[in-house]
Amino acid sequence: MRTLNRTFRKKDRPTDVLSFPVGTKGPDGKYYLGDIVISVPVAARQAKVMGHGLDREIETLLVHGFLHLVGRHHGASISPEERKARKALFGEAG
Repeated sequence: MRTLNRTFRKKDRPTDVLSFPVGTKGPDGKYYLGDIVISVPVAARQAKVMGHGLDREIETLLVHGFLHLVGRHHGASISPEERKARKALFGEAG
């Protein structure tokens, strides 16, 4: 995950989730949004910090990645608790 984050976002550290939007139709005619990559080790650390299970954290990250695929981006809607947890894990809020 660190390599992907460094390559595609120019941030030399692991992250929890990355989304790679494509937004085209595949050969079968179905619309393809893109790919979502989740780091299970990072998700496990975050789950522990947030006080919930790994399954819930992965579900949250999946929704987060999906929202990026459909064009939603980070904003002021991050709660103070989440911002604090992200800062503890990554050294910044995102």
